[in-house]
Amino acid sequence: MRYEGSVYRPPSEAGSLIIQLTIGCARNACTFCSMFKDKKFRVRKLDDVVRDLEEVRRYYRDYYIRRIFFADGDALIVKTKDLLYILEETKRLYPEVERISIYGAPKDVLMKTDEELKTLREAGLEMVYIGAESGDDEVLRRVKKNATHDEIVEACLKLKKAGMVTSLTLISGLGGKERYKEHALESARLVSEAKPEYVGLLTLLVERTVPLYQEIKNGTFQMLGPAEILEETKIFIENTDAEGTVFRSNHASNYVSLAGTFNRDKAEMLEKIKWAEKNSAFKPEYFRAL
Repeated sequence: MRYEGSVYRPPSEAGSLIIQLTIGCARNACTFCSMFKDKKFRVRKLDDVVRDLEEVRRYYRDYYIRRIFFADGDALIVKTKDLLYILEETKRLYPEVERISIYGAPKDVLMKTDEELKTLREAGLEMVYIGAESGDDEVLRRVKKNATHDEIVEACLKLKKAGMVTSLTLISGLGGKERYKEHALESARLVSEAKPEYVGLLTLLVERTVPLYQEIKNGTFQMLGPAEILEETKIFIENTDAEGTVFRSNHASNYVSLAGTFNRDKAEMLEKIKWAEKNSAFKPEYFRAL
């Protein structure tokens, strides 16, 4: 089994077999992200990917592999015929697998035809994780996300049409003090329009190596404090209308853990925010991490 560099996966893939289909991120320009800055993007040789699958199968020959996640970033960018080959080999080696998932940028999804996505779903690809980060076009432009609000919605609806599950990630605080309301409201509109099966809300953490850190140093970007993050989260929850979407904001980066399902649990989550604000019950900074 060969891993190259640091390997990242969504929180919900903690117990999954992780296989690198790509190395790094195809775009790798986001100003807040340090995940793949030490890697030059490439698609791995398919034979090497299959060898990893075979090696793990031999090692865990008596172990039930329920979930498999294909990393790194933008793995959905791989040509459809190559993805189909990898999915075929995966199902051959792991007939017991219950879910196969992958990272996909909005433009990765939009570059696939409806028929391609449907074929990938039929071959076993069930879930795509999309890092939306924000629904506000100005925030998306500033952080160089290379996607617009409408493109993200279109990608989610396209996946839904193909029968795939979408897990959307947003980042609280990404608009800074200047655009926190717009970030919250437009992110709520994004989720309301796309209605993904899952939404995860992380909270912004900035490492010294990323461009956004320099913006903080020179004062062009002002970070939100814990109380402001909760106010932003409250605006987001109040304005989201996405019946049945599972919401999680219980990542290590979050100041307060929230979990529920829209729209059923909105009142309960808002009450928890109110209690945390009243009692200043925020996770200490030294406990927050990615």
